[in-house]
Amino acid sequence: MPSRTGLAKGIPIRKAKHPRLSSTNNGYTDFQLKKSHPPKVPYKATGLGAVLFLIGAFLIIVDCLLLAGSISKGVGGQTAIPILVTGIPVFLPGVYHLRMHCWLCIQRPLGLLLR
Repeated sequence: MPSRTGLAKGIPIRKAKHPRLSSTNNGYTDFQLKKSHPPKVPYKATGLGAVLFLIGAFLIIVDCLLLAGSISKGVGGQTAIPILVTGIPVFLPGVYHLRMHCWLCIQRPLGLLLR
């Protein structure tokens, strides 16, 4: 009877690198049950999110003050819309990243894998 080999490389099945079943034979390998290290916290992404949040919040506050007329009388309507158009897209990713970091710190499941 000819020996069985792997499909792609022609390696004999006995020499193939795959995890063996545990002695209890409950359908899981020992490799699947090993505990992994906790995921590393992405501090650079969190820092970027904080910077985006602060810049966006600053631009939105300045825009509100321009529209209210507290800053530079007479020019508020001309410069308020471009500042708002810049502030909102900067603010939203910052809020999203800070929210993810806060959930990670309190260990709430995100549904995401950090690798």
